Amino acid sequence: MIGRRTINVLVVDDSAVVRKALSNELSKARDINVVATAADPLIARDKIVQLSPDVVTLDLEMPRMDGLTFLARLMKYHPLPVIVVSSLTPEGSAAALRALDLGAVDVVGKPGAGHSVDDIAAALVQRIREAAAVRVAGSVAADDAQPARAPAGRHVPRTAQKLLAIGASTGGTEAIRQVLAAVPADTPGTLIVQHMPEHFTRAFAERLNGLCAMEVREARDGDKVVPGLALIAPGNRHMVLRRSGASYAVGVKDGPAVHHQRPSVDVLFHSVAQHAGPNALGVILTGMGADGAQGLKAMRDAGAPTLGQDEPSCVVYGMPREAARLDAIDKAVPLQRMAETILDVFANGMVVTAG
Repeated sequence: MIGRRTINVLVVDDSAVVRKALSNELSKARDINVVATAADPLIARDKIVQLSPDVVTLDLEMPRMDGLTFLARLMKYHPLPVIVVSSLTPEGSAAALRALDLGAVDVVGKPGAGHSVDDIAAALVQRIREAAAVRVAGSVAADDAQPARAPAGRHVPRTAQKLLAIGASTGGTEAIRQVLAAVPADTPGTLIVQHMPEHFTRAFAERLNGLCAMEVREARDGDKVVPGLALIAPGNRHMVLRRSGASYAVGVKDGPAVHHQRPSVDVLFHSVAQHAGPNALGVILTGMGADGAQGLKAMRDAGAPTLGQDEPSCVVYGMPREAARLDAIDKAVPLQRMAETILDVFANGMVVTAG
């Protein structure tokens, strides 16, 4: 593939069938080279030292050492981009979220019942390309830390007319956690699209619900958008804003992938631009690709203030960069100041100007 460097990948899985199937599918991409496979973490450790792969795909249920223990050690002593390939079960989802805390950059569903290798191959190829561009910082271990809280005395005027729309991809689980954990319980109704497989979004929402002052849960079709509630788009479904009289609700629906994503940030943002206009605040966080850029531009054109995570604080400065190129962002904000800036925009009722 002209203009794209070769990405060397190590596939780690205890199943010989899965190793062979993933290797065959990944090797069909001209820019991906499977340099080796490993049946357990100890073999993987030696091959990482010998071959220096660019990206590792990692199963979490393996012999001799479980995947989470291996990942924690890898991120401490030899950090590099890791994509978790996990079963689409409640237990697998919880383990995958823990892996993201430990420094994995993304997660895809594992081939199995109802999910063939063909089903995940295209998604895995895309995730590998994204992971190769990631700046790996090692373990975050976010759920071991005390969540940041909004500064004492910070409140937002309680109104059902205002709402917050957030989009994120690679690195977004930690970015969203930092933002939501630092806003008060009376924050306007919040709609979130995080690129993540089905089932994992429910576990992600449940985890955030235990860390945040707001209620956080996976969205259901027809849910009302109300202050103090954050709704996360279900994996493999689009989420849109709808308006009924003076109130807002969400629609959860099927539909073609947009920018290879379902849920898509663009789908959410375009619907927010249409139905909420200047009553909304749009925020685009870390992630690879262009999903959300055009939708954020539509929000800004409709009178909504818009914020983008700045480049130094992004795991991957892709989605915010594309939005900035479209002149869709009023202000670039470091992640550590994003929650404070969101509260300021809502409290002051003004559009943030560039600078």
